[in-house]
Amino acid sequence: MPAATPDTSLWKELGWQPSAGQLQQLQQLQEELRSWNSRVNLTRLVEGDDYWIAQVFDSLWPLRQLLQEQAETPLACIDVGTGGGFPGLAVAIALPRARLTLVDSVGRKTQAVQAMAAALGLADRVELRCERVELTGRHGHCRGRFDLAMARAVAAAPVVAEYLVPLLKPDGQALLYRGQWGEGDRQELDRALKLLQAKVERCEHRELPAGRGQRTALVVTASAPCPKSYPRAVGMPGKFPLGQSGNSA
Repeated sequence: MPAATPDTSLWKELGWQPSAGQLQQLQQLQEELRSWNSRVNLTRLVEGDDYWIAQVFDSLWPLRQLLQEQAETPLACIDVGTGGGFPGLAVAIALPRARLTLVDSVGRKTQAVQAMAAALGLADRVELRCERVELTGRHGHCRGRFDLAMARAVAAAPVVAEYLVPLLKPDGQALLYRGQWGEGDRQELDRALKLLQAKVERCEHRELPAGRGQRTALVVTASAPCPKSYPRAVGMPGKFPLGQSGNSA
């Protein structure tokens, strides 16, 4: 299938225009997803708006200020639960000086995403880790090492916060991609963040183009060093989310 080009209005809405090389990489990424999907179930969002809006645009819109003002800044970024490579590979293409660590516990997926990164010429800036993120957050090469930690469609917000906050540098930011978001969700997250010594710095809502649904981006920063007890042992954050009664340790 020939490479498709998205409607130029998509970039206007994003407030960022990919270079010719970046657009070619995004098109090639779509082709790589098609190829790998025949062998590994990576994602169903591969064609047309499923790819350009629900994958690429949705990955990049919370970062549009960074894309506009600091695209050439060398950043250390981590994508937790990368699955088929989003948002990590889209961010690696859009931020040409960023180094990305992509984490997933499914070996078939990490192997496929590593191969896609190599095919896109990103192998020198994209590292894959096949492990549970609770282990990543305790690893000496990862804990406290990232300017930007991201998670998209991974777990409930308090769970994701426990995954991401331990990975941040003192001035780093965690980006939680969410769908619809209400006051009850915010209260649950705030209780978890209090235990993690972090806070919500920014909360932004938007509708995706072409009626693709409501999205919320939450930017979290550390207010003090994350306690050494977090993240808890593998499986604990998901089974006993922080902020619920009795789940503080």
